[in-house]
Order: sequence, then structure tokens, then C-alpha cells
Amino acid sequence: MTDLPKLPPQPADTPWPAQDWPQGEAPGAVGGLLDYAFSQPEELRETHAVAIIHRGRLVAERYAPGMSAAATLPSWSVAKSMTQALIGLVVADGKIDIHAPAPVPEWPADDPRRAITLDLLLRMSGGLAFTEEYHADRPSDTIVMLFGDGKDDVARYAANKPLAHAPGTFWSYSSGTANLVARAASIALGKFGPDLEAYMRARLFDPLGMASATPKFDAAGTFIGSSYCFATARDFARFGLLYLRDGMWDGARLLPPGWVDYARTATFQQPTDSASYGAHWWLDVAGPGSFSANGFQGQYVVVVPDRDLVVVRLGATSDDALQPVKDWITAVAACFAKI
Repeated sequence: MTDLPKLPPQPADTPWPAQDWPQGEAPGAVGGLLDYAFSQPEELRETHAVAIIHRGRLVAERYAPGMSAAATLPSWSVAKSMTQALIGLVVADGKIDIHAPAPVPEWPADDPRRAITLDLLLRMSGGLAFTEEYHADRPSDTIVMLFGDGKDDVARYAANKPLAHAPGTFWSYSSGTANLVARAASIALGKFGPDLEAYMRARLFDPLGMASATPKFDAAGTFIGSSYCFATARDFARFGLLYLRDGMWDGARLLPPGWVDYARTATFQQPTDSASYGAHWWLDVAGPGSFSANGFQGQYVVVVPDRDLVVVRLGATSDDALQPVKDWITAVAACFAKI
């Protein structure tokens, strides 16, 4: 963790966002980048909302026609990073140990899957077989889990998958793994469905002022932490600011000390993997030292510590255009001076 860029504190002259964000101004070059993105070019596909936070202030935002600051938009896998925050709260309560075997009741005591810790699940290294595919014309555990036979109990669907690799030896991004993590929070707390939602609101959403945040649950009462927590662009930015500020909010520590550094510490991956991953957060999307909550179709909450910056981009972008979106976010970040 010693090589991680320092997380900047909230500037003394900047109030924390309550109902409204404190306002600021972005460098002039940002306007041109926003103009380009909202012209809906073929390169980027559809951009629906952008919110940019610099030094704790909302310095730029824009919305596509028919949308506004009040529009509640899908998270898709941005919810995985919110699930990491949920586990952090449970850790802060002393209710769970991430280095102990993951609480998965479907696995008997002598099951080799019992070697999978919650840490390995958070790092997508548990070794469970799971086909992370988003196209209906191809074999896909993701689609079956979210929309098919697994939708009523997403964690049970994932728990019933066999080992494909020894735990801790192979990185494989998996929405099923994220739902096992989400259910682990419920098991540790003894809270499912509305009770867990009340916990999330009291401990995370309400302190941040994320009034729009809407987590979704399956019929078994598990938070579908792989995919579903709707929110406005400004509220996604609040979540990013919490991580930029090392889990602190307006003088109160919400996440355990070191929890944000844990999220942004690189996980071992195969040499063939093209992107870096931490613990339910992606790394380096906007350059070295940045970390981000990424979702299907180009949802991004990007935290850039060395520029005291959060960039939220929400839209509908196909897989083949995601690199141009990442390049656009990197260009936005480069408009702001390093601190």
C-alpha cells in the first residue's frame, strides 16, 4: 500500500455536499470535451449524464435531452463497488472477518470451496466457475442469474457453481461472486431485504445525502450487489467523493481505516488480463493511481486522487466503444492540474 497515491482531505474552504453541491468552475477545455460527448458521436455512443467534482466542488455537469440532475440512472456493476462499501460497514461493526472462509451455507464443511475467503471473493479470485457474458445469443451465467432461473436467489445460483480453479490462483471477473459477497453482509448482520436496505440507508446513503439511491433485492432478500443500485449522477459522485476522502464524510469516519486502500490495492491477475483490479474496484482507468467503479454500457465513477477529482459518466455504450470512453475520461482528468 505504500505506493498508493495519497488521498486528499476535503479542502477547509469547501463545505461537504448536503442537499446541494458547493459549486466551482472547471478548466475551459472541459467544456469542449463535454460538447463532444453530448454530440453523441459514434466513437462514444450515448452519453446520458456527466458530473465532475474537483476539490469537493461540482465544477461541471451535463445531461442528454430528456434527462436532468433528478434522473435516476442504472448502476449496473458500479453496484459492486457499493457492495465493497457495504462489507466495509460490516467490518467496522466487527461482524465479519474478510480473511475467514466466506459464509456460504450451501457448502458443507468438507467442501473444497470452503477454502474461499471473503477477501478472495472481493478480489474476484475465488476460483468458482462463472461465465460473465452479456449477450443473450451466447452461454451466459450472468443473464441466467439476473433474468432467468437464478433471479429469485442470485447468491444460491452462484454458490452452486463448482470450482474451476484452486482458490486464490486465478482472477476471473464474476457477477455471481459479487452476489455472494452481498449475501455475506446479510448473513453477518442477520438482515435481508427491507432490513438490509434500512441498514444501507442509515449507514451509507443517508450520511452521504444519497437520497436517490435505490438498491434492488431478489426474492430471497439478497441485495443484487452485482448490478442494481440506481442513483442520480450527483449521488454517484457523492459515493466517489467518499472514497476520494478515504472513507471520511464531514468529520465522521464511515468506512474502516485502510478500507479504501484495500479497495485500490492491485490483485494478482493473469498476464493476459488487459485491465487492473483491486477489491471490487477497477484500477488505472484514468491513469496510474486512479480507481473506479465501472458498470456495463459505460457507467463510470472514477476517482483520481492526485488531481482531487471524481468523474461520473453514465450512458449506453457497447463493449467495442468502451476504450474511447475511458480515453475521454482520461482527457477530462488531464484538464485538471495535479496537486
